[in-house]
Amino acid sequence: MASIGQFLHSIPVDLLIIQTINGIVTGMILALVASGLTLIFGIMDVVNFAHGELFMLGAYMGVVAFAMTGNFWLALALAALIIGIFGAALQIVTLRPLIGRSPLNTILATFGISLVLQNYALWQFGPVARKMAEPISAEFTLFYLQYPWYRIVIALLSGAIISALWLFLKFNRYGVWIRATTQDRVMAQAMGIPVPLVYTGVFGLGAAMAAVSGVLFAPFGGVDSSMGLQWVLEAFIVVVVGGMGNLGGSIVAAIFISLLEAYAAVWLDPSQAVIASFVVLILTLLFRPTGLFAAPK
Repeated sequence: MASIGQFLHSIPVDLLIIQTINGIVTGMILALVASGLTLIFGIMDVVNFAHGELFMLGAYMGVVAFAMTGNFWLALALAALIIGIFGAALQIVTLRPLIGRSPLNTILATFGISLVLQNYALWQFGPVARKMAEPISAEFTLFYLQYPWYRIVIALLSGAIISALWLFLKFNRYGVWIRATTQDRVMAQAMGIPVPLVYTGVFGLGAAMAAVSGVLFAPFGGVDSSMGLQWVLEAFIVVVVGGMGNLGGSIVAAIFISLLEAYAAVWLDPSQAVIASFVVLILTLLFRPTGLFAAPK
């Protein structure tokens, strides 16, 4: 025990604060990705394996729109709109005919869509990562680092978008339709709610949120055809740990997982820190398979 205490005391406080900020920033982007995934599963009972590719396509659309307009925020809005419409069309063409069939059919369908979109992006944009400049270049001093303000801004923006989604689901008429469909889709349809249209709208909204996440992340590490894989794996971990279909649980789980990985990176190689999140996933499945926050019925 003494050796563990000495080890913890040997870690500089400033490093822990920096890793905490990094974990929160990454966690907010991950929460945005997982929110779309949670929304789609909660309403449609569809495990969307193509969500990472919608994230990737959103980032590419952001790069293209930014090159055309020169305005990052306009590119962000255009990417969300284009991928949202594309997601709605994708649901109508590929997933709507599968409603009522075995969940395995939708899993295979979304996995196939994932492969098609990934290979299309590789063919269309090539294997070389595309770069996108940060819209806010200002920095502030954080101990021994010059920390970019852009990271703080996207964490706040992600929180604002998730809050807007919650308000929409809580108070908007169409949000009430979505919540009613979540609770009892048969009764919702009997009350006159167009359930197939709700499904299409939810899938489009989830795709738009994935696109926004992709554009916000693009200035960090570039954009390539395989970037969605890591994020969708992390998002699935978040959704399971937070509770399948539980929006609030997914947000808390996203920040928790990101902080855990950030702290693990202090004494592990950053590429190995992700192991910590898989350990949490396994423990959750073993001891609380409904997630840390059981979705309300």
